[in-house]
Parts: sequence; structure tokens; C-alpha cells
Amino acid sequence: MSVIGILTAGGDCPGLNAVIRSVVTAVGAAGSHEVLGVLNGWQGLMEDDTRPLGREDVRGILRAGGTILGTSRMDPYVHGSGYASVRATLERNDIEVLIVVGGDGTLRTALRLSEEGIRVVGVPKTIDNDIGATDVTFGFDTAVQVATDALDRLTTTAEAHNRVMLCEVMGRTKGWIALHAGLAGGADAILLPEFQLPLDEVARIIKGRHRRGRRYSVVVVAEGVVPPDDVHPATDAFGFERLGGVAYRIAPVLEELTGFETRVTVLGHLQRGGTPTAFDRVLATRMGAAAAALALDGADRVMVAVHGTRIESVPLAEACEGIRGVDPELFAVARLFFG
Repeated sequence: MSVIGILTAGGDCPGLNAVIRSVVTAVGAAGSHEVLGVLNGWQGLMEDDTRPLGREDVRGILRAGGTILGTSRMDPYVHGSGYASVRATLERNDIEVLIVVGGDGTLRTALRLSEEGIRVVGVPKTIDNDIGATDVTFGFDTAVQVATDALDRLTTTAEAHNRVMLCEVMGRTKGWIALHAGLAGGADAILLPEFQLPLDEVARIIKGRHRRGRRYSVVVVAEGVVPPDDVHPATDAFGFERLGGVAYRIAPVLEELTGFETRVTVLGHLQRGGTPTAFDRVLATRMGAAAAALALDGADRVMVAVHGTRIESVPLAEACEGIRGVDPELFAVARLFFG
């Protein structure tokens, strides 16, 4: 029987298990293929670390965060010799097509591998919601809900103590989480990588609030915002900037500009962990079923995508052309409520 492989690579994301469950269930219902899970992302494909997946293996995982397959940031083109690094695993396990669930970097690697010989179907995955060619990605809704809940809590303590609260959320190069959470949580200012709001303007907003009797402020900061000293963080072992903590560098500047006590909360990996929202469970399930159908139908170099309310397929190359930034019109709406 032919084999469909599936792997999850890059950062974890709420909804990954829902995708795996959906793929396994849909392929099992067709009855023509088996599903082989590749463990720990590209690393498992390079090291032939796999496990068969059947219906019983995925029962009960819909509500679970993380991924039962594990993940890593290894890349066959960075940490190996490209297609040659994975060829033996593909051939030994008779993998006919590979369903790759990942972000923009993972999908670019999948595209390169497909050009060298392996049939690929992509599923976009990122809490940052910045993958091109799709309107939304699963995991984003969960991350925004976590951040919004945090803002609701921070607002009450900020008001009680007459403080300025900075809440740092994820967003390496694009500020989707910061913008949506800031809008939903009633933030008084939102700092995004796409739209660099000068700190003296933020200070003016905060001081204006205090003059009007609102003696507290809540500011959302995306982790990818350029810090005041313009010193960028070091990179990790996989070549990615190790972000997190930019709000701690912004806080003393705002405190000096405003004269108001300023505190920082960095949400970090709290946004990626835990139970996915109902929206993300449904979206991930639909995407997994669509990916399975494409794999069974012989599709290659495609990615499932959300267009409006429909799940459609797009060329994988289109999804890899660039990451998607925040709509300026939406940011303009958010600015109406600053202060």
C-alpha cells in the first residue's frame, strides 16, 4: 500500500494535532494509503525517525496543544545536504507524497525538496498569521485570545496602581497578534514592526490620558519592534534572531519621557502552548482534510489556503513569495482608539 508522510516543523502552534488527526482520518477513510508520521520535523526525515499512524493513534488529540510528532528547527539545506539528506528515508519507507505542516521557512524548504523529486502538499502553520496566499492560519486565533485575556488582566492591575503596563507579544517581523489583541483588549497604543510609532508619540498619548484623569495606560508591543538603542539580538543555533524582551528596553525610555511608573509583561511561549480555540480546531481540521484530499488526488507543489470562508489550493511557490504584513487600513482603525 502506498504511503503518505506527514511532518510538523518549525515552532509549535495550537491546532497541529487537529491537522494530524484530520489527515490520518481522511486518508484512512479512503483506504488506499497508509500514513507515516515523521518525528521531530525535518530532523526525523534526515534520520529516518518515523512511526505509522492509524485512527486509534490520533483519538483524543484534537484538544491537545503541541504536536504528537514533535518538531525542530533543523533544515536539510542548512544542516545537511538537501534532498540527498532525506532520500534514503523517503525510499526506505516508500513515501509517495509528503504533507508538510509549517511556516514560511518550512514551506520554502518543502518547495526546494519538491523541485528535486518528492511530491509535496503544504499546510500553512503559524501563530503570526503572516504566510502569504492565505487569509488566515490556524493558531493565530488562539494566540490572540491568550494575549487578549492577558490584556484584560493587566488593565485591572494597571488601573489599581496608576501604572503604565507594557505587554509584549510574539510577532517577529509582522504585528498581527499585537494589532488584533490590542484592538480586542482596548490597548492605548500598539507598537508594530511594520509601523514604527515613535516613543515620544507614545509618551504624548500616555501623558494625555493622565491629564484627562485616566491615570494608567496599557501598551502592546510586538517582539520584533526595533528597540530604542537599535541593537539587534544575537542569533540562535539555527540562524534565527533570539527575540523576546524588547519591551524591557522600551520601558525605561517611556518612564523617563512620561515620569510614570512602567512595568513589563512578556507573554512569550504562553501564546503557543495550551488548548487551541474552537475556531483553530475547526480550521486545522478543515485544512488537514483538504491536504489529505490533495495528496490522494496526486497534487504536487500546492498548499491549502483560506480564501474567504473556503479552503482552496494554491501553488506552493505563491505562498513562498513573501510574508504578509498588517493591513494599513486596519492599523488606521486601531489608531483611532490610541489614548
